[in-house]
Amino acid sequence: MMSRALFAEELKIRGKGIWLLAVIGPIGLIGMQALNYGLRFDYLMKAYAADMWGGLLENIFSFVPIALILGAALLSSLLANVEHQHSSWKQLLALPISRTAVFSSKFVVLCILLCFSCALLFVGIIGLGLMLGMPVNEMPVYDILRISFAPLAGTLPLLAIQLWMSIHLKNQGIPVSIGVTAAIVSLFAIQLPDYAPLKWPLLAYQGPGQGKVIGAGLVLSALIGLAGAIHFHRKDVD
Repeated sequence: MMSRALFAEELKIRGKGIWLLAVIGPIGLIGMQALNYGLRFDYLMKAYAADMWGGLLENIFSFVPIALILGAALLSSLLANVEHQHSSWKQLLALPISRTAVFSSKFVVLCILLCFSCALLFVGIIGLGLMLGMPVNEMPVYDILRISFAPLAGTLPLLAIQLWMSIHLKNQGIPVSIGVTAAIVSLFAIQLPDYAPLKWPLLAYQGPGQGKVIGAGLVLSALIGLAGAIHFHRKDVD
């Protein structure tokens, strides 16, 4: 049943620009740093002479949490709006697929899209570093993997909330506005208490107890997803 739901979601997002959005995010982050280094190459290479790769990662990470939170909001809205736009919830739920599978498949698709974005970011960081002439033998592959994927685990609870709101509310302006606001607030996440989920994308990479934060992100996203699936199961649809 789950495989049918995933196949149906994959068919629906074709030609909707959703994959394009998943590509634009990491390319935008890499492009920003390419411009940054292009304009201040001599200064930055001298400032980070002791650890060139570390300097690149430091500059990139400042924008990873906001990009993930914003991407979670926009992708959730676009995915849910496929049904809202055509008022096709009843047609979808008339298929031999449970409501739980429908909700779960949308969450899985969103996770796949964000993982794809993170993989592109990983490749882009390596490519940019090599283009800038950074030494291959000093490449911190593990740190690049962490900066590309660890913040995603901290973003998953926010993704589950965004999907829940996007499915529940026909007016997508509300969940998108909340997502944009959350992304902006995340710029000041360092000032938030550690238990605030908005801070978790930051803590998952460079905070104390990174493994605990990643685990908490996975557990909380599962709980929120379960609550969202139960609510969707009981909800009347138009």
